[in-house]
Amino acid sequence: MANGTPLKLGWLYPTLMSTYGDRGNLTCLQRRAEWRGIAVEVVALDRDSPAEAFAQVDVIVGGGAQDRQQELVMRDLQGEKGAGLKAALDGGTPGVFTCGSPQLLGHYYEPGVGQRIDGLGVLDLVSVHPGPDADRCIGNMVLKITASRLAADLQKMLGRVPYVIGFENHGGRTKLQTAEPFAQVIKGYGNNGEDGTEGAFQGNAIATYSHGPLLPKNPFLADWMLKKALERQRQEEVNLSPLDDAWADQGRVMMLNRLGVQESA
Repeated sequence: MANGTPLKLGWLYPTLMSTYGDRGNLTCLQRRAEWRGIAVEVVALDRDSPAEAFAQVDVIVGGGAQDRQQELVMRDLQGEKGAGLKAALDGGTPGVFTCGSPQLLGHYYEPGVGQRIDGLGVLDLVSVHPGPDADRCIGNMVLKITASRLAADLQKMLGRVPYVIGFENHGGRTKLQTAEPFAQVIKGYGNNGEDGTEGAFQGNAIATYSHGPLLPKNPFLADWMLKKALERQRQEEVNLSPLDDAWADQGRVMMLNRLGVQESA
């Protein structure tokens, strides 16, 4: 599997959007590639990056942010940079966007206090914070993947579609328009605590409120992203060599048992 061309992992605004430790998603992707002999380069996509940098990475990782930092990011993404990010995702660049970053990909985010923050419109969704007195959506999550193409890919890769385990902590409520949900909520709140949807899925990008971080708890998602990135880079089908995920699997079983969830066969 070793290859001389590095896989470039784009880290979206690392100093502004790393509130909830979601750097772990980047580390998970990096390590699971390196354990297979795949060279990796981490590229910061931030205020110093030119617009063309978004077209030069193979994966994009975005994390959470407070409202103030989120506003700074959105100001910087106006114009060519935002267009570059949108073009990369529309072109099939794999991405994982957790907590605050999916709100940036929608049409807008209305904070509990302050003015509406316009988004990039990559995903057909809107997010609204109901106000400073509203309860936050906090707790462990169990999700059933409903994004049809992702589910089909995982079925082919694994012979089944595992549940996703995560943790959510958000005040905003997201409503999908035509965007396809990433998953159905088995345990937790999800997008808004009302309609049972969680996250969104488009192209090869996963947007979700599930962090904690997401990928180390669900390494099959990291492998799916790596597979998609390598296939785009090499223009051929790629089959990843298996890794020993015994500890991760044990942790998933323990968490599901703790939450009283029986995973589907």
